[in-house]
Amino acid sequence: MWRLNKVRHKAGRQGGSLEELKTKRRDHEKALRQARRDRQLVSRRLLPCEDEDHSEVTMDTGEQDVVDLFHKLLRSGPEREPHLKALSKVLRDPSAQLTFTRQENSMHLLVGLLTGSSAACRLQAARCLHQLSHSPHSSVSPACLPSTPYLLTYLSGQSIRFTELCLYTLGNLCTDDVVKEKLLAQGIIPALASCIENQRHNLAVVEAAAFTLSQLLQAEDAAEKIIPGVLASSLPSHLLSVLTPDPQFGLAPAIECAWCLHYLSCSTQDHTVLLTLDALLRCTTLLVSLGGVVAAGNEEEGLELLICPLLRCVGNLSTSCPVGNLSAQVGDVHIVAALCAILQAYLQTRPALARESAWVLNNLTACSTTFCSALLTLNMVPGLIQLLPFSQGINTTVLRVLANTAHKKKDFCVRLLDLGLLPALCATLKMANQEMVTLSLDVLYMLLDSGPQVAEEFVKLGGLSLLEAFQYNAEDEIRRKATHLFERHLLSS
Repeated sequence: MWRLNKVRHKAGRQGGSLEELKTKRRDHEKALRQARRDRQLVSRRLLPCEDEDHSEVTMDTGEQDVVDLFHKLLRSGPEREPHLKALSKVLRDPSAQLTFTRQENSMHLLVGLLTGSSAACRLQAARCLHQLSHSPHSSVSPACLPSTPYLLTYLSGQSIRFTELCLYTLGNLCTDDVVKEKLLAQGIIPALASCIENQRHNLAVVEAAAFTLSQLLQAEDAAEKIIPGVLASSLPSHLLSVLTPDPQFGLAPAIECAWCLHYLSCSTQDHTVLLTLDALLRCTTLLVSLGGVVAAGNEEEGLELLICPLLRCVGNLSTSCPVGNLSAQVGDVHIVAALCAILQAYLQTRPALARESAWVLNNLTACSTTFCSALLTLNMVPGLIQLLPFSQGINTTVLRVLANTAHKKKDFCVRLLDLGLLPALCATLKMANQEMVTLSLDVLYMLLDSGPQVAEEFVKLGGLSLLEAFQYNAEDEIRRKATHLFERHLLSS
């Protein structure tokens, strides 16, 4: 799911052991990405029926009750609508769903009503299918296959509510592999593109279409079977056009579209289409705006559900953007301030989101001097230094950001020293976290290399005893780095 963090600094040029460490870290991060992807389960959604009471259905619906309703539908004529409405309510019960689908010709009957002349019956039949699509039983979704071509056809209809109902039903059904393959063959991707284009001013329909698309994009074989078709369609440009939240409608459509863009950016190595459409610029522009909202403490409930996929899009797209073109693609250097604001705001309540923000900051600073300079110019570094005591992977990523900055220019090293990085490193060198110690030695190497006065200050801070203690460290890489620092910069101090 995540691209590999890119951290480049001078210490990385020493010997092969650091390369081995980076290889191990790369393998570890690959395992983490796979674990996150495996746990990123699709979810079915159930739309409420506005004209029905929402009393809970008792879970003891008798099998005979379902059979009786089925036979009433077989026999009845114009009065079918009340029976369909009753069936829709009964089908909220998972056991009733199984009973109904096991009746001979039950789906043939339901599809016939879905395509009949009565608009009221079509709506109730669609609601019955929607209840079935939400079933926890694996056999129910394939049973609904005869309805899929008609559900796709109705996406071009005029009834907004009916279109929305069909979209969520399709989104639920396509989590089944058999149904998904059939829907792809029936043209669900162009149907979704056409639906969003025709209904782009109706955000409820756009939200439903994006939900259905996100379900498809989470399939295990999406990179081979689905994403090429999506990228070749008009869907990416439509998703980007809806990315900014609507002040009247709320966040939901933007959230669904952002997650679709995330699945596109994390499931393919070639981001040419998304970059050509200025996806990186649009995502960063929105993040800058949201970062300002977060910094002011005025965030709307659920805002993190939009921030998360945007962060992942920027992190993934930035790694495939040509280094010389990254600043232009991102657009606004204030993205670093937005990322720092998000990091600080969610540090305690949602540390995983804070860590994602730090990861994006790392990707940007690893590739561009411009963003390293912006960290210093916008006075973001003191806040980052204060985060070095934090765990949960946040401090290591923050230290990588500072390492990226120190690596770019000696002038940056001088400014980092003025902002108090050296005493902070003396504290991180005492940590039990081996990765933090290794990174701290790398950053220290760059700082000591920027001028002889740094070594003198380090000695005053008790740095010699810290390096001497590493002679007894069980980690060979740490011992080697500490010895190299001591011999090159501190032996004569």
